[in-house]
Amino acid sequence: MSSGFSAILIAYGVIVALLFLFQRSLIYFPSSHRPQPADHGVPEVTVQALESADGLELLAWYRAPQKPDAPVMVYFHGNAGHIGYRGSKIRPYLDAGYGVLLLSWRGYSGNGGSPSEEGLYADGRAALAFLGAEGISPSRWVLYGESIGSGVAVELARAQAHGGSPVGAVVLESPFTSLEDMAVFHYPWIPMRWLMRDHYDSLSKIAAIAAPLLIIHGERDRIVPLSNARQLAEAAALSSEPSEMRVIEGAGHNNLYDFAAPRVVIEFLGDIFP
Repeated sequence: MSSGFSAILIAYGVIVALLFLFQRSLIYFPSSHRPQPADHGVPEVTVQALESADGLELLAWYRAPQKPDAPVMVYFHGNAGHIGYRGSKIRPYLDAGYGVLLLSWRGYSGNGGSPSEEGLYADGRAALAFLGAEGISPSRWVLYGESIGSGVAVELARAQAHGGSPVGAVVLESPFTSLEDMAVFHYPWIPMRWLMRDHYDSLSKIAAIAAPLLIIHGERDRIVPLSNARQLAEAAALSSEPSEMRVIEGAGHNNLYDFAAPRVVIEFLGDIFP
């Protein structure tokens, strides 16, 4: 074996090792800034401190529904920034009279802890426990998952259905089939399926959510291919619950709300919660 080829193998091995050791720093991009609602266009929400099962205090913004039968959107945000960046995104749902609970993950928005798949599931369960304590039935919960939050929304909807208390609806924005699929897409020359610690395998779970489903995805998404959303929609069609997929023309991964996304979501939910 030549010295040049050996050097290439060593370099490749180092890259693989680094990707394994530091993979979560390539998945999660939290901001530690603790935003205030008024600074992000939603002064009517109240600041809540939720507690996860493992004892972390989590920042959340909440406004109760404006009518007794209105839905409550539980917004699970994506992998970057803080919840303040989603203030403009929840604005249309507040204006529609929905309740909104916008949760910040561990490690984000000044929360303690570090993000991981199991950690985000625990955080999501804390949000649902809060709504239960508020006396809001799961049948009125709308689990909204943005990008990596879609994996949390699918898992929690599946768990609710398995426990006999299905949620009212699920909305997935720019969802992926699994984190392994994303890793392979972005690093095709690395055996990422063998390296991943976090999975978010929505494709294997989505048919079991037992709730009406809307998937919205940008036509020009270069981070999560549109084919991922199509695979999820096909898998969801195996369920007896109604599902819908809407491709937002001209939109990419992060700018669906510059297009028609809020109107699409509100129209969908209007058919479920008239």
